[in-house]
Amino acid sequence: MIINLRSHTMRPIRAACLGTATALVTLLACAPVAAASATDDDSAHKGKDRVITLIGRLAEQSRFPVNPGGAPAQGDRTVVRSILFDQAGNEVGETAGTCTTTRVADGGAEVCTVTYTLPGGQLSVQGMVFGHLVPGPPPSFDNGITGGTGVYDRARGSVHADTIAPGTRRFTIDLKH
Repeated sequence: MIINLRSHTMRPIRAACLGTATALVTLLACAPVAAASATDDDSAHKGKDRVITLIGRLAEQSRFPVNPGGAPAQGDRTVVRSILFDQAGNEVGETAGTCTTTRVADGGAEVCTVTYTLPGGQLSVQGMVFGHLVPGPPPSFDNGITGGTGVYDRARGSVHADTIAPGTRRFTIDLKH
């Protein structure tokens, strides 16, 4: 079964350096998937593999640079929160997370930790994002699901994210139970 929801951007955006790219949740990338109601009984899916598609809209983003007003540096942090929507445009949850710059050379790299709060529980996701300092839209990324709560208890799998518009990402969650 495929459930489509919307999510937030996952990548930090620096002033002029990053252009109009969106933050951590900016990595929302969903492949087209059949729409499902946000009111589906998620408990019926526990123990089954499935794909969930989310569209996230950036709601809040704060940057904490090591060198305020200066060049990007290792240790720069971004905190983001996005609202998640299904394909019908219904709000179904939110994402919240942090990204820390670990490399500034070669387009930059950052490590991100994000929680997806969805009907029936939460998913914890973690991984690297490469190229976040390159001007333009935030890059796509793939992160691993490290666990969950509720109907997502013991969840594993991955999240693929793509920027689909400024401040908007599509997340494709490949959920393994």
